[in-house]
Amino acid sequence: MYSDDDLNLAVKNGIFAQASVDDFRQSVSSLKNTPRVDEENFRLIGGFNDIFVVIACALLLFSSFFALKLINHSLSFVVLVALSWGLSEFFVLKKKMSLPAILLLIAFVGGIFAIISPFSTIAAAAASTIAAYVHWLRFKVPITIAAGTLAAIGVIISGILSIFPSSKDWVLIILAGCGIASFFLAMYWDSADITRTTRKSDVAFWLHLASAPLIIHPIFSGLGVLDGNESLVTLFFVIVLYILMTLISITIDRRAFMVSSLAYVLYALSTIINTYGGVGYSFALTGVFMGAVLLLLSAFWHVARKYLVSKIPDKITTYIPKVA
Repeated sequence: MYSDDDLNLAVKNGIFAQASVDDFRQSVSSLKNTPRVDEENFRLIGGFNDIFVVIACALLLFSSFFALKLINHSLSFVVLVALSWGLSEFFVLKKKMSLPAILLLIAFVGGIFAIISPFSTIAAAAASTIAAYVHWLRFKVPITIAAGTLAAIGVIISGILSIFPSSKDWVLIILAGCGIASFFLAMYWDSADITRTTRKSDVAFWLHLASAPLIIHPIFSGLGVLDGNESLVTLFFVIVLYILMTLISITIDRRAFMVSSLAYVLYALSTIINTYGGVGYSFALTGVFMGAVLLLLSAFWHVARKYLVSKIPDKITTYIPKVA
């Protein structure tokens, strides 16, 4: 299986002409009857060998961790970090394996956080942010930017709470603001590759996946949905909010932004249906309804996107994929 990065590298090395690669991509899009840019591709697994390597890495990392934990707790995390980096040198830098790259990144950044967190949460979050940045400079794993962004948000929130303890009532608003900032960061990466043929598009994908829960969680918490407030007014706001996120997803052509918040909507709708309808299988009913809606949306995605994009200013359309 060959990725866009492989094709781009082949063009760079003079193996293929850019025009030939473009024609190949167009041919594949025509065969699938779907514009390539709308497929929202991202590299996750190249074959079963990726799964095999992930299992092997997980066994080595976590078996070593638990074995050394009996000797020295801090040493076990240091070895976890060192092994994660060492394995990345081979399986990520040389073998270009995407799924193992995600596991090794999480183990590396998580290990850094765990080493420092007993002393200071702020310092641990800051160190994790720096670790993610250093990891990005070396390995360029697309999910790294999202991981570093989440760590940076941890620094911001923990820093504000430590300086202004009374600001804990504002945490949800701060978190929502960070989520919106993450969304615009995702759009920055997306706008740098509107044809979605380079690694920048993968970076944007993971950022969109992270930004939606950061936005929707504070709103749902503020509405009291997660605390048992199942009023009809709440139901109205839940529906309006998800429709808004769906419209944004269609406009920017990012299903990930909409899907990553789906769990919140399913929980809210099923809870409200159970409260007012007294139906014991409310989650199943909600799942049937949302599944049907999403499939219908998928079938008419391009038609809906063509209509929405035609209604927005031309200055904005230059930052999103073109309508095929």
